[in-house]
Formats: sequence, structure tokens, C-alpha cells
Amino acid sequence: MDFYKDERIGLFIDGSNLYAAARSLGFDIDYKQLLNIFKNEGKLIRTLYYTALLEDHEYSPIRPLVDWLDYNGYTMVTKPAKEFTDSAGRRKVKGNMDIEIAIDAIEMCEQLDHIVLFSGDGDFRRLVEAVQRRGTRVTVISTVRSHPPMAADELRRQADVFIELEDLKEKIARSSNGRNDDHPDYPEEPHYDLETG
Repeated sequence: MDFYKDERIGLFIDGSNLYAAARSLGFDIDYKQLLNIFKNEGKLIRTLYYTALLEDHEYSPIRPLVDWLDYNGYTMVTKPAKEFTDSAGRRKVKGNMDIEIAIDAIEMCEQLDHIVLFSGDGDFRRLVEAVQRRGTRVTVISTVRSHPPMAADELRRQADVFIELEDLKEKIARSSNGRNDDHPDYPEEPHYDLETG
């Protein structure tokens, strides 16, 4: 990876986007390992994980993951997800966190030397350009190896560095039995997908 040891690093994780990218590549993320990788790359200042939650339900499948991350070095940024029925009568959940990610990245970029954005959403191209103008380097982590690719070409071109998520699989994938034996309290991944558009 392309980091300097004295760089102040901030991770901005679009939770539903990263989850979908990893699932399309056939693995689940070990969030403890993910954090450790970047702690070893430089001075990790903040790790922000963005997700929408179904709050009016008795049980939210993502709640155990959110709680685990909150207690294990991640700063959680959440908002209520919106449920709706599409034109075909299917129940959908919408929870776009783009504005929250953009505002936080702009506000924090002057305290960071390097932003790592876990999203392939092309809407972030202007955000990346804006923080680069303020002197902050940007690495984008997503995938072009899924079908269809999840990383927009314009975002990849704008980033200083693009890291293919599949290339990190050996370092950040959860064990193949679906459980993390080193961390038995580690929660399962969420069982619903958020529509991010």
C-alpha cells in the first residue's frame, strides 16, 4: 500500500457499499483485521463507519455489528433507514450516507494527510477532488472485479491510489467457517442490504 509512516490517516467506510463489494467477491470483512492493517500503515487518527439503521423494528440485524464496531475502535455514524415499497410491490430499505461522509471528510481533511475512502460510488469524485485541493491524499478501496464492477471509473481516476478490495482479501477476510474464532463475540454480518441510490 502507498502510505508514509508519519501520515495522519482517516478511514471513511460506507458500510453498505463495503458490505456489498465484499459479498460480491465472496467474503465477509474481519473488521478487527481491517483496523490493524491501517494502524500499521501510519498514524490512524479516526475510523468512521457509516450505516443506516432500521430503528422502528424490534430487532435490527445490523445492530450487533454496529455495537461491536462502536466498542472496538470505530466511530459510528448512523441515521434511520427509510422503508418503502417499489413500483413492483417489493419492500426496499433506503439508507444513503453520502452527505454525511462528504461533510465529515471536508471538515476533517485539514487534520489528515491521507483519507481512505471505502466506496466505489462515482458521486464521491467531487469530494475526492475537493480534499485533494486542500492537500490531502486520497486512496479509494472498492472492486472492479465484481460483475458489474462496483468502483466507478471516474472515482478511480480521481483518487491518488486505487486499491482493489479483492487484493486485500487474504488480510481482511473472516475465516471460511463464517465465524471469527479469535473473537467469539464478533457479530455476524447484517442480513439485509441497503439500497444506497
